[in-house]
Amino acid sequence: MSRGERTEANARAGHRPADSAQEIALIGQVASGDMTAFETLFRRYYPRLRRFIEQKTRRPQLVDEILNDTMLVVWRKAGTFNLGSRLSTWIIGIALRRSLKALEQVDDAIDFDLDAVASPVESGPEAHLMRQELRTELSRALKSLSQEHRAVIELTYYEGCTYREIATIVGCPVDTVKTRMFHARRRLKALLADRGKEAA
Repeated sequence: MSRGERTEANARAGHRPADSAQEIALIGQVASGDMTAFETLFRRYYPRLRRFIEQKTRRPQLVDEILNDTMLVVWRKAGTFNLGSRLSTWIIGIALRRSLKALEQVDDAIDFDLDAVASPVESGPEAHLMRQELRTELSRALKSLSQEHRAVIELTYYEGCTYREIATIVGCPVDTVKTRMFHARRRLKALLADRGKEAA
């Protein structure tokens, strides 16, 4: 494992628990048409899905619709879930596809909330200003990435997914995910370096 991969793995560590036996039982009950189990699963995933869809779309008016569409697919397709992937990976994958489909209807640029990335290490007005500038620069750089490259960045750093989980979510080989991550990080680094030179 490379140093970069170790860093990403460490960033993901402890980010979310493994699927529990209770969740596996719940999706089985949902597959058999148990509405109470579905409501329990919905409540359990609602906060995480809402956060993911908000970050992905930056469209408050779309979030509830996409979230409901996602869970409708979960209800209808629960019987197709198998243990080849985590339940959370499967559900996030559905949310990603529904989000991308919704964004196809929207023409304006996508923005991102990067508060989670720029964690405060210092206090005071200067530190606050520096964090604001960093968030602005990162937001501009992220908007210049393709949807595919943005997806691997978001799923890695916002959702804590492994490369294998991302491959399952976006429907491509693990090596393709690694390649997209390499190019996304290289592009971000170049853009931020160029903007730093312009500001100097």
